Amino acid sequence: MSIVDLNCDLGESFGVYTHGADGQMMPMITSANIACGAHGGDPAVMRRSVELASSHGVAIGAHVGLPDRIGFGRREIPTTPQEAYDLCLYQVGALDAYVRARGLTMQHLKLHGALYMMANRDPDLAEAVCSAVNDLGRTLLLYVLPGSALHAAALDVGITAVGEIFADRPYLSGAVQMYERTAELIGSIDTIITRTVHQLAESDHGQLQSVCVHSDTPDAPVILAALRPALIEAGHSFSAPASSATRTTITAPPLVPTTLARGIS
Repeated sequence: MSIVDLNCDLGESFGVYTHGADGQMMPMITSANIACGAHGGDPAVMRRSVELASSHGVAIGAHVGLPDRIGFGRREIPTTPQEAYDLCLYQVGALDAYVRARGLTMQHLKLHGALYMMANRDPDLAEAVCSAVNDLGRTLLLYVLPGSALHAAALDVGITAVGEIFADRPYLSGAVQMYERTAELIGSIDTIITRTVHQLAESDHGQLQSVCVHSDTPDAPVILAALRPALIEAGHSFSAPASSATRTTITAPPLVPTTLARGIS
C-alpha cells in the first residue's frame, strides 16, 4: 500500500473577503498550506487556520506567495533570488508565530501561484528558496513539482522534497496547466479520479507523494470527498509526509524541460 499526502492551499481569506471552503476541506486533508498575508490571509485568518488544522490533526505548512493581493499571487512579477529568500523568511516567520503559540511545529513550506511556477523552473530562484529553508531549519519539508529545478535544488542540499500532483488542474502532455483551469479543462470528477490514480501509479514511489486540491476550486469538497475513496480502492492510504529522517534515502532525479509546468508569463 502506498502512503499519499492530501494537501490543500487555504487560509487565503482576508478582511471582509472570503476565499475557499476551508472548513469543509480541513477534515479530509493531511497537510494544510496556510497563506501568510502576502497573496492572501491576514493575522486573524492565520490564527484561525492554525487552530482549525490543529483541531483536525492536520500538518501545517506556510504557503509563501508574491506580495500581490490584486492578482492573488498568480501574476508573475520579476523577482530576484534575494527577494525570493526574503519572502520565504518573512512569511514563514509570520505564520510560525501562530504555530508556536499553539504548541505545534511547522511541517513544510510550499510556494504559491506565480512564485511556485517561477521557482520550479528557475534554478537561481530555486537555490534561493532552498537557502531560506535551510536557514529556517532543515526539518522543514519543501513541496515541489517532480523533476523541476526546485526539486533538484532541494535534493542537492539535503532538503526533503515532497512531489505533488494537482488533482484539480488540467495536464497537457504531462505538464500541469496551473492557470488554465476551466471546468471543461479540469474535467469531470470521474476524469479527475482517473487522471490522479494514473499519475500516482506512474510516479516514482521512492519519492514522497502528495495530491493537492485547492480550497477555492469550485466544488472542491465534492471533488476531494469522491477522490479519497477512489484512492483507497486503488491501494493508497493517507498521511502527512514522512519526517526528515527519510532524506538519506532520496536521490535527485534528472531535470526535465521547463515546460513541465506552464503558467502565465
